[in-house]
Amino acid sequence: MAVRFLFARTLCLALVLGTAGLAPALAQPADAPGKQKKLPEAPAKLPKVDRTKNLDFLFGALKAAPDEASAKHVEARIWAIWLQTPSDTASLLMARAKTAVDAKKIEVAIKLLDSVIKLRPDYIEAWNRRATLYYMQNDYGRSLADIQQVLVREPRHFGALAGLGMIMQEVGDEKRALDAYRKALAVNPHLEKIPDQVKALTEKVEGRDI
Repeated sequence: MAVRFLFARTLCLALVLGTAGLAPALAQPADAPGKQKKLPEAPAKLPKVDRTKNLDFLFGALKAAPDEASAKHVEARIWAIWLQTPSDTASLLMARAKTAVDAKKIEVAIKLLDSVIKLRPDYIEAWNRRATLYYMQNDYGRSLADIQQVLVREPRHFGALAGLGMIMQEVGDEKRALDAYRKALAVNPHLEKIPDQVKALTEKVEGRDI
């Protein structure tokens, strides 16, 4: 019975990944339930920004940032725009979801995010937050499905791209992990830890330069 359940879970994950064009060569065992996991997310403190601020301008400034401090400032402004809620109801539900996460009531938070997405499917940060919670539960299939929804709406979402790389790496598809990390860095060259992952995976996937 246990073997049948594990096979069904692996098959389900493979189907979701295949639909997204991301099927790994071999799914590896999930981490222990107690392990703390988190996809890249917004910093704790964000500046106030104009809702109409041009994201294209900010992404250009992010790539051209001369140093780490400048990049973090621009990155925070981008996150602030992404996090702006489209309605008072969505804002209330997002706040309650955060409270639930802080209280370690993950299932409650997911249901609240379900409501946000049903109310405003165009609000990408609800998809992104839910992807993070699914990832924390080792539910990679649903996490990837939500990440795909984020990237359909905002292909430059470096948090989602980095998260995609993390999942691909965990399920053993190092080639697609490397591709996702490279796309994340192309958008935001100042992401923490990702350059080290790219270096290590490049050596494994493509071999060392001779």
